[in-house]
Amino acid sequence: MADLRGGDLSRLRQLNSLTAIRALRRAGPLTLSALAERTGLSRPSMKEVAGELMDLGWVEEVPPSPGSMGRPARRYRFRADSGYLVGVDVGGHNIRAALSDLDGEILAETRQPVLPDAPLEERLAAIERAVSGCLSLGRVAVSDLWTIAVGTIGIIDIEGRVIYSAAVPSWRDLDLAGRLREMFPCQVLIENDSRLAAMAETRRGVAQGAKDVVFLHVGRRMGAGLIIGGRVHRGFGAAAGEISMLPEARWFDAPEHLNSCAAVPGGTPPEDAAGYTLAAARNGDPVALEAVGRFLDDLAVGAAAMVLVLDPQVVVLGGGFSRSADVLLGPLRERLERRCMRMPEVRASTLGDECVVAGAIDYAVDHLDEQLFTPESGPLPLTR
Repeated sequence: MADLRGGDLSRLRQLNSLTAIRALRRAGPLTLSALAERTGLSRPSMKEVAGELMDLGWVEEVPPSPGSMGRPARRYRFRADSGYLVGVDVGGHNIRAALSDLDGEILAETRQPVLPDAPLEERLAAIERAVSGCLSLGRVAVSDLWTIAVGTIGIIDIEGRVIYSAAVPSWRDLDLAGRLREMFPCQVLIENDSRLAAMAETRRGVAQGAKDVVFLHVGRRMGAGLIIGGRVHRGFGAAAGEISMLPEARWFDAPEHLNSCAAVPGGTPPEDAAGYTLAAARNGDPVALEAVGRFLDDLAVGAAAMVLVLDPQVVVLGGGFSRSADVLLGPLRERLERRCMRMPEVRASTLGDECVVAGAIDYAVDHLDEQLFTPESGPLPLTR
């Protein structure tokens, strides 16, 4: 065995510290003995590591429970409340925001309505109100906010600029990351909403454990997110999954089958028309069932194309229409079976409208881990 000296010994201590942090984040608070068992370290070594992590600010000792008899064992926890993260979902009709601790546990959520054709400044103001509302509900000062991660409709470049957005014209060619950095004194991350939704399903939803996933973002507009090898797939130019841009895929206008259904009563708000059609189909209305069938015919074209190219383990039906999975899932599965050489599992999202904002939180947590808790960087001292 090599003699660990100097830099090698420092490296070993760093790796042991990272192992301890991972164990505490997954299962803390833990006693020294339990932590040593989970990390494979001796108890004396674990005591030294715990002391170093306490000095760095990442770990603290948990007070014994009131009424404990005798001398209780010391327990340690990761200080997930050292800072806070916010995830934002910028949709055409709503802005959703969620506040979490550094482990991604959601503490507060808010929603702000906004019209698709709202002016740019009005939409940005709605984002600010949604984030401020979360901070207020969580009793968190903006100075304690480390990262804001935003999922938005449109094609996003690596700098956080919206290159194209059919649903929100004012969003096009917008330096969204730059505008949000002017509003919030913290790190800002921007990503496509469908990709964040796909991430959330693999972390919190029905695709946990799956390495290859196609997420169908189905609602008043259509999109897709791809997970390949357990990682979100962005593509060379960050445009992966934009199959709705292909007219032959028949996705762009597919929701109109539901919006324009003759079963929808006159005077129904446009944003409620599809929901009415799906509800009527659930009740057996033949006109509504026919409209749903046409919608699924179109959805299945693009979905089958992605399944045939990627051969995923799971296809997730997500987005706003996933609330009607009882109407959509079975017929969609039948249409895919007629087209696909190998049929993946087809599941309905359990996250629904919360998939993007939950994915934004997970994205922020991942980014934090890459900055602070990798063998190359950390753990770094807690200075915020």
